[in-house]
Amino acid sequence: MKFRTSRETLLRPLRVVTGVVERRQTLPVLSNLLVEASEGGLMLRGTDLEVEVVAELKEGVDIADPGAATIPAHKLAEIWQSLPESVPVDVALENDRAVIRCGRGRFVLATIPVEGFPTDRPLQDHGARTQGDENEAQIVLSHADVHRLLNRTKFAMANQDVRYFLNGLLLELTTHNLRVAASDGHRMAMCTLEGGVPGTEGMRVIVPRKSIQYLERLISDSEEDVRFVIGRTYLRATQGEYTLTTKLVDGQFPDVDRLIPSDLDHSLTGDRETLRQALNRAAILSNEKTSDVRLQVEDEQLTIRATNPEQEEAEEVVAVDYDGSTGMDIGFNVRYIQDVLNALDTESVKVSMPEGNSIALIEGPGAEDSLYLVMPLRR
Repeated sequence: MKFRTSRETLLRPLRVVTGVVERRQTLPVLSNLLVEASEGGLMLRGTDLEVEVVAELKEGVDIADPGAATIPAHKLAEIWQSLPESVPVDVALENDRAVIRCGRGRFVLATIPVEGFPTDRPLQDHGARTQGDENEAQIVLSHADVHRLLNRTKFAMANQDVRYFLNGLLLELTTHNLRVAASDGHRMAMCTLEGGVPGTEGMRVIVPRKSIQYLERLISDSEEDVRFVIGRTYLRATQGEYTLTTKLVDGQFPDVDRLIPSDLDHSLTGDRETLRQALNRAAILSNEKTSDVRLQVEDEQLTIRATNPEQEEAEEVVAVDYDGSTGMDIGFNVRYIQDVLNALDTESVKVSMPEGNSIALIEGPGAEDSLYLVMPLRR
């Protein structure tokens, strides 16, 4: 294997593909990237056996000798980052070592035989279907739509919850729309995109939390459309020369429609930014363990209160429109409300509750594609 390229050509591909490679692996070859040079170009492949990221470069690389090698991912990325700009870089496999030459610099890295790199990953051939996934769905979304779906919901995903099906993002397809939802058991975020996929009615999959994080990195520097292929056990996302393939969570996500309250007894509406800043200030003096804030409404005024074990207090009054026959006094984890207000970009926000204040439904007028549920704290 031998090829010549530039620092700039491989800088982002190495960063993106290396992102999926953990520094400490029980299987040493998983700490390496599979680098394959062929007449068609250069392919970089990294995996942790759950997620795989591939970069295919067809331009900016001159292939002198086709071949393949596995090279330590993070060492290669760090060396590449430190190389001088606008100087040609030669990479070759010599005596089972990867040799990188740039100007007067020379770096020699150990390799592991290519045969040891995992080949039982899903969809090794990007154009193929795995057996049993004949009913896969395909959909192309704009970068803006993917960005909105993730930003409106990702913060509500659970992290290492024993209810493993909550440690990810629900993706639900129908013939009319695409819906994503996340919940950690204390709150739920949901965003709906009109325009579904024919023949996918009732298709529901759970994408793992870490795969959502990798997907964000993959699309962070480009505004190209993203093509998704969703099968029974995997999801594949392709943007330009990058492809992410991930296994799905094998579990049953809660029925989100059953969680949404239909009988709302009272609601308040206020300026989103004013509320956000007031909550940010109150959070400074909230209890570090519970992050508890009290919201009290009376005479079109919302009073936000926070205290902590050091007997410190915060209180702020915000004008709101209140639709209720009696006042309201309820506590929330302030971080949950902050996350919702940060995710929305509307001028105002509406908080509605059923009788008994058992749950709060939060919406942004003008952003009807999104809604949020937050459980209150009990005294």
